[in-house]
Amino acid sequence: MQFLDEVKIYIKSGDGGPGCVSFRREKNIPFGGPDGGDGGRGGDILIECVGGLNTLIDYRYQQHFKARNGEHGKGRNKHGESRPAIVLKVPVGTQIFEEDGETLVADFIEEGQTELLLKGGNGGMGNAHYKSSTNQAPRQHGPGWPGEEQWIWLRLKLISDAGLVGLPNAGKSTFLSTVSAAKPKIADYPFTTLKPQLGVVYVDEFEFVMADIPGLIEGAHEGIGLGDKFLKHIERCGVILHLIDGTQEDVAEAYHIVRHELSEYSEILANKIEIVALNKCDAIEEEDIPVKQQALAEACGKEVMLLSNMTGEGKKEILRLLRQEIERFHQEAAKEEEEKEEQQDEEEW
Repeated sequence: MQFLDEVKIYIKSGDGGPGCVSFRREKNIPFGGPDGGDGGRGGDILIECVGGLNTLIDYRYQQHFKARNGEHGKGRNKHGESRPAIVLKVPVGTQIFEEDGETLVADFIEEGQTELLLKGGNGGMGNAHYKSSTNQAPRQHGPGWPGEEQWIWLRLKLISDAGLVGLPNAGKSTFLSTVSAAKPKIADYPFTTLKPQLGVVYVDEFEFVMADIPGLIEGAHEGIGLGDKFLKHIERCGVILHLIDGTQEDVAEAYHIVRHELSEYSEILANKIEIVALNKCDAIEEEDIPVKQQALAEACGKEVMLLSNMTGEGKKEILRLLRQEIERFHQEAAKEEEEKEEQQDEEEW
């Protein structure tokens, strides 16, 4: 399946149907009077968040969505049919922006969320509606209200608990493949990962989702390489696992390059909880491991874990540390949500 995480589409709700001008004409009823029905309501445009999707590829080949117009009214006081809404289905993590690409309309983070984007136009009144004691044979009717239309952006930010970052060929895809059932492309050359990969990780009867994004290089925030195109997919995660290729000469410089790109992209990413691991320890001389571990610890200012995807060294310890940080992140998020609800209740009182 192709991966698409951003698309611009055009949406238009249906126009209301016009009312009808009609008079009852039966030979045994000489003064039948007006009997024109009202027009039907145009269809709405709804967006629904559903499970089972992880891409916006469905909107790659169809970018225009127009709801049907309401049916016109008819004689004998028959109202026109109102048209059903068009429901656009999007994966969890999708954000809706206006045409300017900056004004947020909706953010879907749970299955079942729905949002009314455009309301269909109301139908016009038939001439029966205008009948009165002073106007017993009205010939006026309502034309129906027009629907709404606009261009919108759909942007997908994958929902994950942990995110993998690092320079190309740091061993991120290999790590994800060894701790989950994900099958990312793995090769001995850079940029084998061309799109985000998700994997479900199990540790000590605890389950969480890990996201692997394409490797970053210097100048990524300016569009160099694959740029910062996929960094948004780890903005929602609770913790970042930063993998450093231990076979490099200067591991501290490798760390600073990625940290600079994260900081330039967004303050949110720069402030994420970070776990740093020196990877590919099986390919480093034993006497060089503590030297590089110390240099990396001085660069990041925190403890550096040792990891080998080939031997499994450090894997369990890192996963358990990820679990602790993820649980802490969710607890803090739940506490913030609870405080926000309490504040809203106080404001309502």
